[in-house]
Amino acid sequence: MPEGETLDQAEIDALLDAVESNAQPDLGSSARIFSRFRREQEKVEIRPYDFKRPERIGKDQMRALQTLHEGFARSFGAQLSGFLRTIVEVKISNAEQMTYSEFIGSLPNPTAFTLVDIPPLEGQFCIELSPLIIYPIIDRLLGGNNRDLFIPERPLTLIEARLVNRIIQLGMDALTEAWHGIRAIDFGISSMESNPHLVQIVPPNEVVVVIGHEIKLGNRVGTMSLCMPYNAIESVMEDLNAENWFSSGKPGQAEVAEEAIVERISDSMLQIEATLAETTITLRDLSKLDVGDLLTTDRLANRPVMVSVEGQPKFEASLGQHRGQRAIRIENAVGDSLEEESE
Repeated sequence: MPEGETLDQAEIDALLDAVESNAQPDLGSSARIFSRFRREQEKVEIRPYDFKRPERIGKDQMRALQTLHEGFARSFGAQLSGFLRTIVEVKISNAEQMTYSEFIGSLPNPTAFTLVDIPPLEGQFCIELSPLIIYPIIDRLLGGNNRDLFIPERPLTLIEARLVNRIIQLGMDALTEAWHGIRAIDFGISSMESNPHLVQIVPPNEVVVVIGHEIKLGNRVGTMSLCMPYNAIESVMEDLNAENWFSSGKPGQAEVAEEAIVERISDSMLQIEATLAETTITLRDLSKLDVGDLLTTDRLANRPVMVSVEGQPKFEASLGQHRGQRAIRIENAVGDSLEEESE
């Protein structure tokens, strides 16, 4: 009892009666168990707390990590689609905190469990790819169609492991790109195991962040889990607290992206057609055409020909020859000629 606080006679009598009747005394409002100064009408919110699973990362930081890896999922899906020459969808299914032992206990055995180096950060990440999607990807790479594919319960063979290593390497490139806005991290493959229970990158009770992904390849669906120990990403947590880290780009980043897009588009192949003239004939006349017959049109020979790009009229040109070959010389754009006619 705090010094200076005494019981009045009524409270003493209540205590004596409680001892005699072996009952709990009612010393006032139940709210006083929290504080002697708490108001009776104030509602006290009580939340359960599991000391085995402390949440060391705030909600805002978890939301930032999820947003960051949404970009990774889009990039990884695009790279997989190009590598496998088919549509592959990758999206985030969940993001949560747990202990390392809980994460390992939730994984199948055998599986594709990869350790990832994260210089200049200390420690390692790990990535687990479910056999439900690994074997369809391998089957696709080897020319299969995944129709009657059987998912074996065995470790990957040496050839299969090398194919999976190429898939994981695409993920490393996508991770490096996604984390570039936070910290320049050179993600790289360290080793690959089939039994995750034999790998311990942190103590069992260490808190880890697990980002779950869903990968869809045709009618096959599997999961991919990215595990990040808290002690490995603790040094970048302050960077994730920035309110607009994901919306503010670096100076000149838009120009670099624009130049890259223009460079890729510049290598695209386009079909160009030059239309000399157009006319119409009946089907009867068409059936009677023979070698040497002439087709007449209303277009003058000195009029420019229309040049179309992918079926769209773009330029007017004149016919001629260049170094013994037929050629056309661009005179003006279609829009320019229309403006001159209107004037």
